[in-house]
Amino acid sequence: MSAYRDLGSARQGVRHWWAQRLSGAALVPLSIWFVVSVIGLVRSEYAEVRAWIAHPVDGGLLLLFLPLLFYHAWLGLRVIIEDYADEGFEKVATLAVVQALVLLVGGLAVYAVLRVMFGSYL
Repeated sequence: MSAYRDLGSARQGVRHWWAQRLSGAALVPLSIWFVVSVIGLVRSEYAEVRAWIAHPVDGGLLLLFLPLLFYHAWLGLRVIIEDYADEGFEKVATLAVVQALVLLVGGLAVYAVLRVMFGSYL
């Protein structure tokens, strides 16, 4: 028996599959919390939304939700690109650009929440 059993040709298929399923399962309750919270904030003033983000529980959940959301999106986009893009430089470049954009936008989103939570300390 090979040590690479059930891992696919890239030797990481099961790990990627599990990461996608677990991140998706974790996103279900976090997404429900987020949607319910945002609906409750629809008619709120700017200061109320900042106070909501600055609250330790809501800010903490937001800091769990955002990286998980971007990680799950990156996993899905990666599968789409790997499955449908032609082999070669374009595929590698597209994967690199998408990963860079996900890291950039996700990092900025987390930084924005941290900035609201901790104010001028960042």
